[in-house]
Amino acid sequence: MLDLADVRGPVPLADRRIRVAAETGLLRELPFAGVRIGAPVTRPGKVVCIGLNYRDHAQETGAPIPSRPVVFLKDPATVVGPRDTVSIPRGSTKTDWEVELAVVIGKRASYLDSPNDAAAPVIAGYTISNDVSEREFQLEYSGQRDLGKSCETFNPLGPWLVTPDEVDPQSLALRVSVDGVPRQHGNTENMIFDVPYIVWYLSQYMVLEPGDVINTGTPTGVALGLPDTPYLRPGDVVELEIAGLGTQRQVFEQA
Repeated sequence: MLDLADVRGPVPLADRRIRVAAETGLLRELPFAGVRIGAPVTRPGKVVCIGLNYRDHAQETGAPIPSRPVVFLKDPATVVGPRDTVSIPRGSTKTDWEVELAVVIGKRASYLDSPNDAAAPVIAGYTISNDVSEREFQLEYSGQRDLGKSCETFNPLGPWLVTPDEVDPQSLALRVSVDGVPRQHGNTENMIFDVPYIVWYLSQYMVLEPGDVINTGTPTGVALGLPDTPYLRPGDVVELEIAGLGTQRQVFEQA
């Protein structure tokens, strides 16, 4: 769904045709001439992230397969629209991409009895998240992930918020290309911890409120795990897609 409440005036878009799901379930294209598309959740109370939630991603980073979800928080102010420009932080040499299925909470959840309770209306819907990360800040400057995850514009979200009855969250293909070169290609069926388990698990340790966003992890193919793959530089274009949820496109610029 498109939330035009957050449109803040015309912004030039290199690609003015945006794919949307028709009521028939088929895809069609509509032109949005110069219109900015805001995130479907513009001001989440919190953004909760799950790290190392795909076996292939854990392997490419040299990390052991986690026995419990790896949880950290990301500054909610990082959330921007799916086609907004993303800033590479000053001093950054390792800005990286991460396509992720994002879960949006629809009803307050605390101490859910089981993963079976993590369904609508607790889950309002699903969307695409780019969990942009600065790896040097994240892994070398601190024992916490915050410095590398909470830089300005580091969480493009959207374009659509798709309701739980429309998609199977454990059967969605994810893709990323950088300057037209394919980098990530995975499927949510390969998650270590599936969506219901993640929501149930988090509810045991924090109260999930309507509008909260959960980034559920990324598959293999990030620059961190590919020694010969360059990190992002000013002018790079990152394109993301999750089947049934639409596409994102960001141009990266120097902060």
